[in-house]
Amino acid sequence: MTTKRTALAQARDEHARLGEEIAAHDRAYYREDAPKISDAEYDALRRRYEALEAQFPQLADDKSLSKKVGAAPSEKFAKIVHAVPMLSLGNIFSDADLWEFLARVKRFLGLQPEAEIRFTAEPKIDGLSCSLRYEKGVLVSAATRGDGFEGEDVTANVGAIGDIPQKLEGSPPEILEVRGEVYMSHQDFAALNERQTAQGKPPFANPRNAAAGSLRQLDPAVTAQRPLKFFAYAWGEVSQMPADTQWGMMQAFRSYGFAVNPLTEVFESGENMLAHFRDIESRRASLGYDIDGVVYKVDDLALQHRLGFVSRAPRWATAHKFPAEKATSVLRGIEIQVGRTGALTPVARLDPVTVGGVVVSNATLHNEDEIARKDIRIGDTVIVQRAGDVIPQILGAVLEKRPEGAEPYKMPDTCPVCGSAALREIDPKTAEADVVRRCTGTLVCPAQAVEKLRHFCSRNALDIEGLGDKQIAFFYEKGLIRKLADIFTLQERDRASLTKIENFDGFGKVSTQKLFAAIEARREIVLNRFIFALGIRHVGETNAIRLARAFETFESLRETARRATPGSEARQRLNDIDGIGDVVAEAVADFFLEDHNEQALDALLAQVRIAPMAAVRSESPVAGKTVVFTGALQRMTRDEAKAMAERQGAKVSGSISKKTDLLIAGADAGSKLAKARELGVETIDEDAWLALVGGTGG
Repeated sequence: MTTKRTALAQARDEHARLGEEIAAHDRAYYREDAPKISDAEYDALRRRYEALEAQFPQLADDKSLSKKVGAAPSEKFAKIVHAVPMLSLGNIFSDADLWEFLARVKRFLGLQPEAEIRFTAEPKIDGLSCSLRYEKGVLVSAATRGDGFEGEDVTANVGAIGDIPQKLEGSPPEILEVRGEVYMSHQDFAALNERQTAQGKPPFANPRNAAAGSLRQLDPAVTAQRPLKFFAYAWGEVSQMPADTQWGMMQAFRSYGFAVNPLTEVFESGENMLAHFRDIESRRASLGYDIDGVVYKVDDLALQHRLGFVSRAPRWATAHKFPAEKATSVLRGIEIQVGRTGALTPVARLDPVTVGGVVVSNATLHNEDEIARKDIRIGDTVIVQRAGDVIPQILGAVLEKRPEGAEPYKMPDTCPVCGSAALREIDPKTAEADVVRRCTGTLVCPAQAVEKLRHFCSRNALDIEGLGDKQIAFFYEKGLIRKLADIFTLQERDRASLTKIENFDGFGKVSTQKLFAAIEARREIVLNRFIFALGIRHVGETNAIRLARAFETFESLRETARRATPGSEARQRLNDIDGIGDVVAEAVADFFLEDHNEQALDALLAQVRIAPMAAVRSESPVAGKTVVFTGALQRMTRDEAKAMAERQGAKVSGSISKKTDLLIAGADAGSKLAKARELGVETIDEDAWLALVGGTGG
């Protein structure tokens, strides 16, 4: 039992640290245009993060980065709202993972294990996702993925990509959004870097980075000089579907003039899918472009629709990642990073080494127990692995190459940022020391105080352009921004100050005015983003959306939470929101019942305006209504029914109350049906529900 608990604790520790590291790199790349690692290394961080969640599902709470898609679009570009969200893919890493994926699909659909389902399998291109909108066969707009809901307008830039037709061939639908990957071939990448070097410019780290940077140019003329290509593999809004299968859609795209990956095939068995995966892996180096796995998709579009989505990814598709590659390097030093929760994380600094085509120069060392267990010392030659192209990890030291005098590493017992004591807490339940050493200077440590401000300004919260890591740390150090409301009074205080921000190194008049404009642009913020930005414990993006949908205004949420003492009707209202539950309800109530939080909110709300979330399926007969499902459904699973209701804009609750609008009762309905009748709640059966919403939920 102790071993299992320790394994979970270590996984939780690594998961939290990875989340902090990913968030830091997000800020560097998306907000400051100054990435600290390559795109491939960033992808590796995310894949390791998700692999931990696959092994320990309890880590996948609502603050998990695995529920996020892309990043908020840059303020440098005009925005395009995707008619249909551009979501991401889940990952698998082994044969066993594939079998579990196939079984999970069949379970959701209520099929027997031996039932056959056709899947397409295609190489996963390592590039930049792009959505192309055609009206009457003519290209009218192009957008990057962005945050999945809103992307950057790159219409002018895609005109130079030969694989993207400006006018479609054949007889396409009147409205057709084609989605795919913009990428760069190895040959073109090498030629581009030669030109970069000849012009005295820094070379690109890898083809994916080059493709992304080329497409996201403000000057289309620069993009036109870059040799970009495009593979089509998906779609968004379509006025009339030209096929009823994934494979048929790919053939339709080809007939319209798009390049479709020729290695895409259709299979009916897991054995054949795995054989195809291994064949693609063996040909990986000779393809001429980067891939990092194979994507499997349910072929039947009707089944895709039934399966729907979970969080940021479809249930009907997954990406099978390639396995580990290893190399050796010399450990030159161990640096300590302090996270926003005060956790001290040791990071290995390595001589740069190429592992699987990616240059690796740092790797996580997890914690001091892990360093001791592997007996890793500064100066050691170490074995570095990228398992499934995930975050580099050190497997161990090559002992025969250990230099004389190398001593065991000793973790510091003081915080390197503020000098406070750094301690390992004792778990009162297990009497074991926490694997994480934490700074005790919670209120004085800049590493923690600054992170609260960073979260508020982060890409999935307020997304304030120009308030990245460096700027927030700078303003905090100068005493200009210490509280959330200070952000919005910065310009006013700057006007009254003799020491102007524009006179500080790194700013200037133009950049300062851009910063003030970016702050001003965020005085109105959508409700779910604002809730997420507050950093309430257990309230990540998914729960923020749930709360926003349920309460519609911030004041309604706030007033309810203020009255949500244990056992109260207000607490029950929070609990009744599908997906919230006791733990989150308690955290929300605690946040709003805390006086200092209320004071900070008052100051903040005096500076901002909160806009409601966009309506979902407002034309649906159940949009905005609270529905409850009970009893055994015959034509769909309970999860499928809930997903259908949410797509129609309904709010799904787990219990009956006087606020319930509609109860859908299946076979053997019990106490909920009785209570609904007692309260006078409208009750219908499954057939009536399907008739009400059109039978598809789409």
